[in-house]
Amino acid sequence: MKAFTNANPRNLPQAVTLLDQAHSAGREASIAGGGSDLLGMVKERLVTPDVIVHLKSIKGLDQVAQQSGDVRIGGLITLDSLASHPLIRQRYAVLAEAAETVATPQIRNVGTLAGTVCQRPWCWYFRNGFPCFKAGGNKCFSITGENQFHAIFGGGPSFIVHPSDTAPALVALDAKFRIVGPSGERTVSAADFFVLPKQNAAQENSLANDEILASVQLPAANPGMRSTYHKVLDREAWTHAVVSAAIVLDMDKDVCRSARIVLGGVAPIPWRVLEAERLLAGQRVTAELAAQVGEAALKGANPLGKNAYKVPLTKAVVRRTVLELATRG
Repeated sequence: MKAFTNANPRNLPQAVTLLDQAHSAGREASIAGGGSDLLGMVKERLVTPDVIVHLKSIKGLDQVAQQSGDVRIGGLITLDSLASHPLIRQRYAVLAEAAETVATPQIRNVGTLAGTVCQRPWCWYFRNGFPCFKAGGNKCFSITGENQFHAIFGGGPSFIVHPSDTAPALVALDAKFRIVGPSGERTVSAADFFVLPKQNAAQENSLANDEILASVQLPAANPGMRSTYHKVLDREAWTHAVVSAAIVLDMDKDVCRSARIVLGGVAPIPWRVLEAERLLAGQRVTAELAAQVGEAALKGANPLGKNAYKVPLTKAVVRRTVLELATRG
C-alpha cells in the first residue's frame, strides 16, 4: 500500500482547501467519511491517494434537522442512525428502509449517507484491476463477458449499475444535494446529481474532485404520502441489489394522486420510470393497473447476454410493491 498523509479539517471550508491544495500540487487526494469503501479501494490499489481528508473530524455533519417543513440530513450521518431515526422512519420510510438494507450491521454502523451515494461501482472488472472505462481505460469488458448483474437500462459505453441503495430512495423523494467546493455552495437535485456513462464514462456523478456532498434536503412530506423500498438480493447479506424499487405514492384514500418510481440495480444511475408513474396518476390502484405499471416500467429495457432475467424480475417487483403500498391500511 502506498504511503499517504491523513488530514483532519475542522470545518468544510478547510476540507475544501486541503483538497484544492493537494490537487494544485499534483498530489492525489481522497475524501473519507466512514471510509469503508475507500479503505478497500486503497488496499486494492484502485486509488492511490497522497492525502486522505477525513470528514469525521467536522462536527455537526451527522445531524437531522427540520427547516420550515423540509428536513436536512447531514452527509456524515451513519446508515444505522439514518435507518433508526424516528422522523425519517415516520415520514420518509423509503429512505429508512433503503438505509437498513445496506451491507451488514458493522458497515451500517460506520458507513455514511454521502459515502453510499458517492461510492464507486462494484463491477468485478473494475474492482479487479481491468483497464475499463471506470479505471481510465477505453473498454467495457462486461459487454461480452460476465454481465449477469449489469445494466439493462442506460448502458453504453459502460454497463455498470449504480450500487447505492439510498440513491434511488433520494431520487424518489425529490431530494436536493448541498455541495460545497472552492467557489462556495451549490444545490443540485438528486436526479441531476448522477450522470450516465454517455455523459462521462469515468464518473458516476457530477462532483468535481475538490467538492464535497455536505447534506441532503428532503421536501416536506404530504399527509397522504406512502413510500417503501424493495430490494432483491442474490444472497442474504453484504451484497448489492440485483433489482430494487424505491416507490413514493401520494394517496387520497384509495386513489393515487401522483407517483415516483425509481429502480436500482438495473442502470448506471437511479432509473426513474416516468411512463409507469403516469399510469398511476388519478387512478385507484388495482391488481390489473399494477400489472400495467410493471410492464410500463420495463419498456425500453435492453438486456445483455446474461442478464435478461432482470426484465421479468423487475416487472414483478414493481407490480407487487405498487399494489402492496397503494392498498396498505
